[in-house]
Amino acid sequence: MGEVGLIAGGEVTPLTDFSASLRADTEVRLPRELTATSSDGHPVHGWVVAPDGAGPHPVLLMIHGGPFAQYTSAFFDEAQVYAAAGYAVVMCNPRGSAGYGRAHGRAIQGAFGELDSADVLAFLEHAVASVPGLDGDRVGIMGGSYGGYLTAWIIAHDHRWAGAIVERGYLDPASFVGSSDIGWFFPQQYNGSKEQMDAQSPMLLTDAVTTPTFVIHSEQDLRCPLSQALRYYTQLKQGGVDAELLVFPGENHELSRSGTPWHRRQRFEAILDWWKRHLPSE
Repeated sequence: MGEVGLIAGGEVTPLTDFSASLRADTEVRLPRELTATSSDGHPVHGWVVAPDGAGPHPVLLMIHGGPFAQYTSAFFDEAQVYAAAGYAVVMCNPRGSAGYGRAHGRAIQGAFGELDSADVLAFLEHAVASVPGLDGDRVGIMGGSYGGYLTAWIIAHDHRWAGAIVERGYLDPASFVGSSDIGWFFPQQYNGSKEQMDAQSPMLLTDAVTTPTFVIHSEQDLRCPLSQALRYYTQLKQGGVDAELLVFPGENHELSRSGTPWHRRQRFEAILDWWKRHLPSE
């Protein structure tokens, strides 16, 4: 939150303290840095933000978008909100992420769901084994955009999860071409030919999903069009999966970061309600 100050004589005199009440009512939990080893020996870097108390705490594996983006140790409202609600938040930078060089970023071209899923699962298992108080038998998974993709991909192949949240997901590369404002090049550069796109499409794997899944999207999302979410949710329901859909009117791909304050609050409330029902914390 921005503040106002007066600069005079080389000194700054604060004139406002808008966040005083928020600081008084909340606690910032420091992230714990970890480096895991993936199944092929590749290092996977990330953090755990844990709640207060000895635990054991239910665990949320959170996956960032991009994929050429990254988590850092900076203050992150998502992790702080979930940790305050009693969840240990596990977040890492698998291959495909930014910040570790060109080869690391390009490693998943033509192979979404392979090295990246191996990396995040290896990091989760390392975090559970090395950080006291994490309950590896009570885990959920969630992500947005590309993180929504990888969440949807993983729950079609791995069924350990108490629940999943697929938000603003990149869920079917082939139908992304011509419908997304990112341009036609993205699926072709990242996924490859039409045959490769289909082989890497979570939309074509919904019959393998058994995890309860919450699909969240925004009405005016032009990056990952709303049709991606509607099709994915409908196919889950048709397959008998415990699935729910939440669409925010008037919002776009940036809802969680720069949406209207009321909708951002409603989003957090809906997410926490989902986890309360499917992965309750103490």
